[in-house]
Amino acid sequence: MERATILSGLAASETDTAPQRLAELAAELDIPVADLLVVAGRPVPAELLPPERDAGVMRQFAYRVSHCDHSQLAALEAFVRSLPRVAAPEPFVQPAWPSQRPAETRFAAVLGALIRNRGFGIRELPFMGLSLSTLYGMVRRWDPSPHRRQQLCAVAGPLGWNLPDLFAVADEPYSEELRPVLHCHHVGRVFAAAVPLTTAQLIETAQEADRLSVREDQGIWQPVSQGFAKECPDFP
Repeated sequence: MERATILSGLAASETDTAPQRLAELAAELDIPVADLLVVAGRPVPAELLPPERDAGVMRQFAYRVSHCDHSQLAALEAFVRSLPRVAAPEPFVQPAWPSQRPAETRFAAVLGALIRNRGFGIRELPFMGLSLSTLYGMVRRWDPSPHRRQQLCAVAGPLGWNLPDLFAVADEPYSEELRPVLHCHHVGRVFAAAVPLTTAQLIETAQEADRLSVREDQGIWQPVSQGFAKECPDFP
């Protein structure tokens, strides 16, 4: 069965698909299990969610990763996966919802949960060419609009989703002419791989990202990502 059909079917309504089957599908589709559970309207178990981490460190980590090109992102993802998995010293704390207000539509809830699955709030996401007010609106009530396709192209990359898959979940027609705005899914793969990392490990990974990208520290935090979407090998 075509992957777009599978994803749109899971997202269309609450599903009775067993979690074990969803885990198998996630492996087949190369999508995080936590994400497919969200799409299917299932709760995400604590062991698939990130530990409690410092928001400021998360923001710096996301920014520094965004300065890596594709070869550097591949090396950084391998670095992240080589780090030991450290047991959390404190009881698990459910990651905060990205917005102070609950989602009012199904897809807004899915988007908010995908962001939460990575331990991000709206302000911790890398710059994507969208305003904070737009992003908060998207996780509160994201109805179809003339701007929706552009917004999907902006958020897919940092979530580690390719465009056709996210468009299928959003029940939005996809065209091969569409391209990521700033980030392709390769930067989001690093964020997804980093879900189990502690605050200290995120600091270590951010330092490794700087070493790989040779990013010059400008002395103050700059809010704009570099972005290498135009060079993505998925879009010839």
